[in-house]
Amino acid sequence: MSFKDFANKPWVLTVLGPLLLWAGWPVHPAPAPLLLLVGLVPLLRLAQVLRAQGASGGRFWRWTYLYLLLWNVLTTYWVAYSTVGGGIAANVLNAALQSLPLLAFWHTRRLAGRAVGYLSFVVYWLAFEQLHLTWDLSWPWLTLGNAFAMVPGWVQWYEYTGQLGGSLWVLLTNLALFRTLFGSASVAPDQVSAPKSQSPATRWLLPAAAVAVPLLVSYLIGSRWQEKGPAAEVVVVQPNIDPFEEKFEGGARYITPLQQRERMIQLTEQTVTPQTKLVLWPETSLEEVHFENNLPLNPDVQRIRQLLLQHPGLRLMSGMTSVAEYPSKEAASPTARFRDDLGYYDVFNAALHVDGASGPLQVYHKSKLVPGVEKVPGWLNSALGTINLGGVVGSYGSQEYRAVFRSASAATDSSLRVAPVICYESVYSDYVSEYVRRGATLIGIITNDGWWSDSPGYKQHLTYGRLRAIETRRDIARAANTGVSAFVNQRGDIVQQLGWWVPGASRYTVHLNDELTFFTRYGELLGHAAQILAVLLLGLLVVRRFAK
Repeated sequence: MSFKDFANKPWVLTVLGPLLLWAGWPVHPAPAPLLLLVGLVPLLRLAQVLRAQGASGGRFWRWTYLYLLLWNVLTTYWVAYSTVGGGIAANVLNAALQSLPLLAFWHTRRLAGRAVGYLSFVVYWLAFEQLHLTWDLSWPWLTLGNAFAMVPGWVQWYEYTGQLGGSLWVLLTNLALFRTLFGSASVAPDQVSAPKSQSPATRWLLPAAAVAVPLLVSYLIGSRWQEKGPAAEVVVVQPNIDPFEEKFEGGARYITPLQQRERMIQLTEQTVTPQTKLVLWPETSLEEVHFENNLPLNPDVQRIRQLLLQHPGLRLMSGMTSVAEYPSKEAASPTARFRDDLGYYDVFNAALHVDGASGPLQVYHKSKLVPGVEKVPGWLNSALGTINLGGVVGSYGSQEYRAVFRSASAATDSSLRVAPVICYESVYSDYVSEYVRRGATLIGIITNDGWWSDSPGYKQHLTYGRLRAIETRRDIARAANTGVSAFVNQRGDIVQQLGWWVPGASRYTVHLNDELTFFTRYGELLGHAAQILAVLLLGLLVVRRFAK
């Protein structure tokens, strides 16, 4: 079967595209991410073939939904390692949401012509990715710009554009290659090349430039970058407590919270030195409920203070589960629960900062909550209930602003200001940059990735953090319960890491940059611009529809 035959068959295109996207996605190493730059060409060709066949919008949607579903399943199947139902729901629903901008592209191409149609392909997809970063059903795991997390040297310009700059690169390069292979005119299905009047060199110039220019710019930026800021020694602890069988009561090999805490203290004491300034413990390390109005008297806090008393100048940040009580229904938050013995209260996936043996306590509440696991929108709760993707199911409380942990002691290094980024929050570029705008000089990621077993899930999560380092030009200290705990420098390079599913602790000297990148200052300009253009294009679509 010839190339022309393959390029005309919807089922071939629908299988080929997802395979290319999956093969280019983390954690496949270089040069595999180059496949992302061609992975959408089959999708564009599919639309062209179906249009020439006179297909309806419904038929186009069915083929593209299958395309997207295959991509989701191949890339994020590991969600089902926690629960099969959760994995199925996540992949099925996300593919349905991703199909909406493509359906809008189909109708825009039909009503507004070729030029506006292909412009809308880029605009609608970027606008959707921006929406997927902010709304209640947010699941930005497959944001196209995340695909370059394994090759941070290719995208050093993320300090200007953020991750959506990578998405724009993928979209434009695929369009350029599609034009070269299948022509820019409205063609019949059997036409698979550009007009013969163009020489091969001319036809391939645009896609070649689309690939090469961003790589060259990234090389120039990265080759000149030097770590900035004063140095500070930091320790990350990886206790390796199995979340299925050891961490929580009822597990087959349950370890009591006291034993879990002492394991982390032992690993800490084995690793810190007199020069260590900060220790990070993973998400929900302090697993028993901690009432925030009584934290100073909590046994966990008192035990941590005993540890810090032996190491002057040392601070500790730990994940914990906390509870805040409200005096009345009127004072309660929208996520508050009620019990007769407690009244109105919120449960938080939180980070606790203990400022030495006697300094004040600081608490941050995780606010980018995993849909279905930690947050269920009120309008969806009654219809779907909860989707269990691992951990505690139900709506946690959150907070409106990003907290930055600082020391109140004059004797402590004031340049060490930590962003407490909890698990899923590290996937969000502009969200993480908000900590930096509020003064953070170090990004501290605490997580528990053991829910997804030994799969691409925890590896992808680790690599996505490398992009946050480039966008903000901040070092990252990452403490993960079961792995991978690591340190990432300001270029996005992993400079030190522990293994998967092994207990341990790691010590490294980070740099505390306080300069703001262009992206940190101005945020997701590409995403917001795309949303404005999307509204204008949809308005044009409505006008054309009624005009016809």
